[in-house]
Amino acid sequence: MSRTLSLVTLGVTDLARSRDFYARTGWKVASCSNEHIVFLHGGGATLALFPRDALLEDCGLTGNAPTPGGVTLACNVASRDEVDARLAQVVEAGGRLIAPARDKPWGYGGYFADPDGHPWEVAHVPSLTLDVEGRIILDA
Repeated sequence: MSRTLSLVTLGVTDLARSRDFYARTGWKVASCSNEHIVFLHGGGATLALFPRDALLEDCGLTGNAPTPGGVTLACNVASRDEVDARLAQVVEAGGRLIAPARDKPWGYGGYFADPDGHPWEVAHVPSLTLDVEGRIILDA
């Protein structure tokens, strides 16, 4: 199996609301998006928004089957100030602050939830190198 992460799909309850939220926070909506799915440019991977019920059906997760969960998404940034600015931006756009940014053993970061409750971390990790697009460079 390829170890390339190319797409992350979030199950959402209101596709138009989620599209608007992510667009307001700076994500660029791809032209191939339509009324059934929204694709967002995400640097190294694409973020997709898809109606939650349709996603569960597509996965075969119906009835008493477990639902996806236990995952957080993260946006790593170049500075502490950028963490604070990004968290303020998503809250202004309709996101909910889950955990304010604070010092951590590995750096500085905080969490927000999108309109469907998907948890995102915004973090500055001094030991990680980022390229000009904000992608993590491992083993640089």
